[in-house]
Amino acid sequence: MSAFEDDWQAWHDQRERDLADPYGWLALVSLDWLDDTPRKYGDLPGLWWQDADAAYVDPQGAELTHDGETLTGVRRFELVNSGKGTRVVAGDLEIQVARRSGYLIRVHDPKAKTLADFRGVPAYAPGEQWVVQGRYEPFDSPRATTVGAVVEGLSHVYIAPGVVRFSHDGAEHTLTAFNGKDGVGLDILFTDGTSGVTTYAANRSLAVAQPDEDGTVTLDFNRAVNLPCAFTDFATCPLPPAGNRLPFAVEAGELTPYERA
Repeated sequence: MSAFEDDWQAWHDQRERDLADPYGWLALVSLDWLDDTPRKYGDLPGLWWQDADAAYVDPQGAELTHDGETLTGVRRFELVNSGKGTRVVAGDLEIQVARRSGYLIRVHDPKAKTLADFRGVPAYAPGEQWVVQGRYEPFDSPRATTVGAVVEGLSHVYIAPGVVRFSHDGAEHTLTAFNGKDGVGLDILFTDGTSGVTTYAANRSLAVAQPDEDGTVTLDFNRAVNLPCAFTDFATCPLPPAGNRLPFAVEAGELTPYERA
């Protein structure tokens, strides 16, 4: 293989290892929305509920820990909407508490069937023609942008610092960009002519490195990835913002997972 292909293969192998994390997205086995009545959820220990501002758990004598601390009474969690949330440990389980307008709890189980059955992520063969240069244009001030979700009736709010423009086959295209992971670089949610055909219908995500001083960015569509909702029904992934559907087929990056094909 060429150096370009070797580099992509190393990235892809690491991506599959990350997905196989015993407490990652593939380990999800349930999702429940909290209400204002303290109650049990399935076989989970403790009572769980929410109010307008926060989520709560009362361990009721069960052995629960949070950030390494054993919970001896009611614990309150006030979280950022659409953030990654926090986790409560119960034996071999990790219970994620997150805010998506209201509060939810999701259980990560290292014995999950989806995780046990995982056999990698199919992808297009890497092609250098899908590495394109673009230009980042920041807004005068970052814009709070509301997008839909794969869960009907749910929405997400993300901060869009600007747009990325690039050309393909002589035509210019513009994509709204969100802040990247941990505030570094950019993240672009998009669909294209392959969506719902060879790639996951709802969305794909492309991480973009921090723009150069002159705004130059590199879009490597070979590294376009599926969001968690492509692998599990217990994710609440965002949909791309309006205008982020490319009118051509991006035959690069991850394909529809084996589990959804």
